[in-house]
Order: sequence, then C-alpha cells, then structure tokens
Amino acid sequence: MGKIVSIRESTGIVKDLKIQGKKIVLVGGCFDILHPGHVIFLEKAKAEGDYLVVLLESDKKVKRLKGANRPVHSQPMRAKVLSALEFVDLVVMLPFMESETLYDKLVQKFRPDTIALTAGYANKNHQKRTAKLSGAKLRYVTKVIGNHSTSRILNN
Repeated sequence: MGKIVSIRESTGIVKDLKIQGKKIVLVGGCFDILHPGHVIFLEKAKAEGDYLVVLLESDKKVKRLKGANRPVHSQPMRAKVLSALEFVDLVVMLPFMESETLYDKLVQKFRPDTIALTAGYANKNHQKRTAKLSGAKLRYVTKVIGNHSTSRILNN
C-alpha cells in the first residue's frame, strides 16, 4: 500500500489503526507550494499522535479558495510531494466537497484522536464543530510561521 489513497481506502486503513490502539492525527489543506511553514506544521502535527493523515483539497476547491491561478500544482503532484515527507503517513485525495457537512461526515468516519491546526489560519467555528462531532481534540500545534505563505511566494 502506498501513502496516497482515496477516501474509501483511507477509512479502512484508519479503522484498522484505531483497532491497534494507534492515535490518529488529522490535518487538512491545499499544500500547493510546500514551504517551511507547511513542513514545520506537519512535523508538529505528527508529534501529537502515532499516525498523521493529511486530507488534501481538490484542485477545484483550491481554485475556489485561492483564486483563478491556483493551484500551481495539481492534486496528484501535491500528494506526491506530501507523501515524500517521512512524518506524513497517509495522504487522502479529496474529491471536490461543496459543503462543510460533507467534511464533517468524513471526519466522523475517521474518528481521529486529534485535529491539528495552525493558530490564526483556520475557520475556528467549523473546526470546533467538526472536532466535537468526531470526538477529537482540537490542537493548535503552531502559529503562522514567519512570512511563509504560498500566496506570498507567488506574489513576490
């Protein structure tokens, strides 16, 4: 089994890991141009448990969130780069999800122990609701680090 999987594959993998008593940490994002802020965040997220699962946004969702010229890299390319990081255990290629309710249902299937976030960089109300629905702890593992931002990189 490789690190890059579909939702269907991932739910079975996570279920087996939970049976083994592994602590699952869940993160999500675009991860378009990987930079030091991403790497530090993912490394700190992994430290919160045994197994780090990255929910990777679809190209359509990235375009909607970040603008017409994004993503720079396609979802398969972004997944390949993330999967090369030793502390990333699983990359889940998300289809386009129109509503937060669909995310909530997916996270409930995973039942992660922890949802890791960057402080000041997330929809806190949605994340709090998702954590409560799934029984996960919400952990801010880092603040926005320096000027590291894909948008800043592209605008320079």
